[in-house]
Amino acid sequence: MANAHDFAFTRLSGEKLPLSEFAGKAILVVNTASECGYTPQYEELEKLWQANKDKGLVVLGVPCNQFGGQEPGTEAEIGAFCKKNYGVTFPLTAKNDVKGKAAHPFYQWAGKEAGPSGQPKWNFHKYLIARDGALAGWFSSATKPTGPNIRKALEKVLG
Repeated sequence: MANAHDFAFTRLSGEKLPLSEFAGKAILVVNTASECGYTPQYEELEKLWQANKDKGLVVLGVPCNQFGGQEPGTEAEIGAFCKKNYGVTFPLTAKNDVKGKAAHPFYQWAGKEAGPSGQPKWNFHKYLIARDGALAGWFSSATKPTGPNIRKALEKVLG
């Protein structure tokens, strides 16, 4: 049976980013966009990352242009935007599709694991991956990264 560690993304810089690199850590995978009403969540995601990275959390942003064309930029533009406007230091991947037949294999797997209601319906959908690579939960776009639902789930996976 597959788990999240079986998949790899490409970093904004073009290098491979195998999720197995994060084995033993929890991963919050978020499909992001620079021109969305939820874009200010970048700030909360950075706070979450800073507060929990030493406890074993990785926040991973996956830019996606599938919802409202709200991520039109190049990888370089996305990286610059995130750093300048939100001080993002957590890892970001190259742009990916997160739904449909062309969805990145991680999103195909996570979507199956989560079931139809747990698939991304907009930007800033979140998947929480446990330290062992299993899907530990998912959160809708409206769920605040520093809110109680994610905090409770993190306490469980981080111990």
